[in-house]
Amino acid sequence: MEEGLSIGTVERETGVAKDTLRVWEKRYGFPAPGRDSNGERVYGRDQVEKLVLIKRLIDRGARPAKVVGLTVQELLARTDSGSSEVGDPPELVEILKLVKAHDVAGLRKRLDQALLQQGLEGFLGQTITPLNPMVGDAWMRGELEVFEEHLYTEAVQILLRSSIAALSRPGGEPRVLLTTLPGELHILGLLMAECELCIHGATCVPLGAQTPAGEIARAAEAQHANVVGLSFSPAYPGHTAIDTLKTLRTMLPGDIELWVGGSNSTLFRRQIDGVLPVRELAAISDAVARWRARRPGT
Repeated sequence: MEEGLSIGTVERETGVAKDTLRVWEKRYGFPAPGRDSNGERVYGRDQVEKLVLIKRLIDRGARPAKVVGLTVQELLARTDSGSSEVGDPPELVEILKLVKAHDVAGLRKRLDQALLQQGLEGFLGQTITPLNPMVGDAWMRGELEVFEEHLYTEAVQILLRSSIAALSRPGGEPRVLLTTLPGELHILGLLMAECELCIHGATCVPLGAQTPAGEIARAAEAQHANVVGLSFSPAYPGHTAIDTLKTLRTMLPGDIELWVGGSNSTLFRRQIDGVLPVRELAAISDAVARWRARRPGT
């Protein structure tokens, strides 16, 4: 099978990490890649299209074991055939229309206006948090192309990074190191968490995505971090997350806390000793307050 897409290309097009693709292949028999002349995995376009549907259902809360083995027709049947705009706030619908129209300037202007009107914390909770799944659902139904979703994500990331730069104040506590584990490509949630932490006076040290556990531990000590914060999307293998978190916890000194957040339900179904699950963005303020309460004088 010389023709086909490499595993790296499939990861970029679908948002499903390489390690996850390999796990699903072994556990569920899908995807079922061929091999090129060098023995490397190659994937057909039909498999990529099915992976897109699977990824979107998982992002909406489905468990991999329940959806990876379904046919394309069964996956489509599980998606909402109606418009995502029904019942959604009109202001969010208008933003989604700008994404569909490829109106980058209009999109950025509307997001800027929402930020000015709502303030950063309100913007995160009232606009970005509900808008993210609306964009994802529109893509799953074929109403958005991949590049259109990327336009939206990039516009939001630019705005959040600008807000973080304006808010950042060196010396605030706790000092939080932020990153994701290898295979976790999604950083929008990480940026949202960084905004929330900055709002509440914490100092953030972002490492970007896909940092190995050993490097996280070394960076935490080198940066004198009080907390390591990790984000997980629904597609990240739950057992891998649990095992790596246990390993990372043993690598970190006892006085460095380990917080985890995101929309991966596995993290909230199983308690891990020494790991604090932060279930939603608004809960970050409580986590910061509790950290300070345990350290008089902060």
